[in-house]
Amino acid sequence: MDNKVSASPRGSYRKFLEHLSGAGKAIGVLTSGGDAQGMNAAVRAVVRMGIYVGAKVYFIYEGYQGMVDGGSNIVEANWESVSSILQVGGTIIGSARCKAFRTREGRLKAACNLIHRGITNLCVIGGDGSLTGANIFRMEWSGLLEELAQDGKIDNEAVQKYAYLNVVGMVGSIDNDFCGTDMTIGTDSALHRIIEVIDAIMTTAQSHQRTFVLEVMGRHCGYLALVSALACGADWVFLPESPPEEGWEEQMCVKLSENRAQKKRLNIIIVAEGAIDTLNRPITSEKIKELVVTQLGYDTRVTILGHVQRGGTPSAFDRILASRMGVEAVLALLEATPETPACVVSLSGNHAVRLPLVECVQMTQEVQKAMDERRFKDAVQLRGRSFENNLNTYKRLAIKLPDDKIQKSNCNVAVINVGAPAAGMNAAVRSAVRVGIADGHKMFAVYDGFDGFAKGQIKEIRWGDVGGWTGQGGSILGTKRILPGKYLEEIATQIRTHNINAILIIGGFEAYHSMLILGEARTRHEEFCIPMCVVPATISNNVPGSDLSIGCDTGLNMVVETCDRIKQSASGTKRRVFIIETMGGYCGYLANMGGLAAGADAAYIFEEPFDIRDLQSNVEHLTEKMKTTIQRGLVLRNESCSENYTTDFIYQLYSEEGRGVFDCRKNVLGHMQQGGAPSPFDRNFGTKISARAMQWITTKLKESPGKGKRFVSDDSICVLGISKRNVLFQPVAELKNETDFEHRIPKEQWWLKLRPLMKILAKYKTSYDVSDSGQLEPVRHRGGPEEPAAI
Repeated sequence: MDNKVSASPRGSYRKFLEHLSGAGKAIGVLTSGGDAQGMNAAVRAVVRMGIYVGAKVYFIYEGYQGMVDGGSNIVEANWESVSSILQVGGTIIGSARCKAFRTREGRLKAACNLIHRGITNLCVIGGDGSLTGANIFRMEWSGLLEELAQDGKIDNEAVQKYAYLNVVGMVGSIDNDFCGTDMTIGTDSALHRIIEVIDAIMTTAQSHQRTFVLEVMGRHCGYLALVSALACGADWVFLPESPPEEGWEEQMCVKLSENRAQKKRLNIIIVAEGAIDTLNRPITSEKIKELVVTQLGYDTRVTILGHVQRGGTPSAFDRILASRMGVEAVLALLEATPETPACVVSLSGNHAVRLPLVECVQMTQEVQKAMDERRFKDAVQLRGRSFENNLNTYKRLAIKLPDDKIQKSNCNVAVINVGAPAAGMNAAVRSAVRVGIADGHKMFAVYDGFDGFAKGQIKEIRWGDVGGWTGQGGSILGTKRILPGKYLEEIATQIRTHNINAILIIGGFEAYHSMLILGEARTRHEEFCIPMCVVPATISNNVPGSDLSIGCDTGLNMVVETCDRIKQSASGTKRRVFIIETMGGYCGYLANMGGLAAGADAAYIFEEPFDIRDLQSNVEHLTEKMKTTIQRGLVLRNESCSENYTTDFIYQLYSEEGRGVFDCRKNVLGHMQQGGAPSPFDRNFGTKISARAMQWITTKLKESPGKGKRFVSDDSICVLGISKRNVLFQPVAELKNETDFEHRIPKEQWWLKLRPLMKILAKYKTSYDVSDSGQLEPVRHRGGPEEPAAI
């Protein structure tokens, strides 16, 4: 294939999409097995990317059943076929279990139906059963064609022309039960439904001092139960992969009664529907309720969430994940040869990868085998790094050892919030406090940022003080944007007074900038010669050293929810364009990713300069769009993208240029994006990354037992961030050169690579860098030498 090759600024070569042609190819897309939110976003991406590169794309309705039945179940899709489906849950092309496809006779019919439409590329969105079926079909393909030719159903020319079938899978499953990918399409949205219910239940449970037993989906995989337990700080969780030890009944009752004794007015117990004990006997929610009532006499209720978890609109994370995976799937099909094995497009950390489908399915089946054979430690390890990290973190945060069993470190660690509030900050503080206490430190909370630090607003914070913090928005400690520069003397005095041995700062760009100031002040104030770590927390997602910040997912969901509502209002009034202003300072993350998740026509950001010609081109594009059946437009603008092309200016320009064709409305989202309860992703991410930061601090403090060592090296002041596939501690001194201080953004931002996706899916011709795509990778059982960035 003739790829256009261009030298990148760094001298390496980048491949671009322009000459990756799908002309003459036909792609069939189907959804199979259980439905999952985000499947429609994946279908939309496959259809539009396929059409964009010149291929024909066919809907295969009702999964494999539609492939076997043929006829009107296999229909060519066009650009407008997938309009207005991003925000719709389930799957618009239907899904069904199909016994016929499990037989060779059924697969013969399916092959015949595909050949008659020239389809030799299949994109299958489903679970491991659906993907296994696709691979069997691919392996048998040449034999099926020969049999069809012998029966006279196709001619020999067709056998030659359609000699091989390419298969690419995407995993759509709310259970996140597929090995090889950190997240499956639908999981994040299911967590949104679960957390919404838990947040609602917690208020009524507190009112009546009740215990709630919540049953969530997961017949063979406890991911939903585990992450929702982490995200709400549940008292106890039951999982298929990690059954409770013998005598769990008594242990659980002791834990619940201890929590009540500490004035906690409610108890939450989360149960995966497939929960078992160490002898593989089921543990049901009713059994747990009975136990609590008979042993403790607590008022106890059971809530079984059931199919609520599959329903509702997909989250921003799932829409972006599905869109990325759908585009990657089409690229994989275009690049495939007869020798290319079937692959599955996966997420590794924050990176899209292609893995051999067969290996992933085998490993997924190994988990079930390990559970059947009661090798539960193996089952947890086979589930992968994300699952294991979650389980270990939950255990550390949920169960406090008695004080006499904790080995004291004689170290004091301060936790402080700096910058604007971000949803998930409180979950991060809770996690840091509890991990610190478990490591034997005395934890201190600093109130109201560096302003409060200088004034001595510092208080010891204990295990019970942070109970119930995970679901709280904003910053309970209080946070300010004030930098420490003018308070260095006072802060040094407070560090000395409270004998603080390490500082954890949870915040945005100001937190990172503050670290640089404190690092430079070490020569003048030896009090700053202690380990210090920044955990990025800001909706703007503009902290150097990390691809993602705590809070940006919640902000993004608010942008996308608002865009959905606005688009819905526009569907009643034809030919209307909405211009929406997002927050983010000079960082265009919210505008760009919000545009991708909401299906915007354009997103104006500071990182990609634009002029009046670009605005004119967008108006013309929308004018053409109004001639189709999609008679509405959505344009996002980052608040600081241009000094002169303001939201008002763009609104007036569009209104004038679109006169007689469409009318305009504008909306400034403002501080809504900062508020609200944190999303499950931000709760989980904040909890895990903050726990990791405290482990780093503990390791550093162990290097200097007693009052000994002063920390003066660069690697004792770090930003903890996620970078592609790894969690990395990067010295702030090294990140200084990678920072644009005037505009408060990193000089290079990973998400700009995804910018062309939004344009492609909105029907603009653009250049898309595909150098990261490509080779199949082996499935890794465990993480590599660097810490994996499973989220």
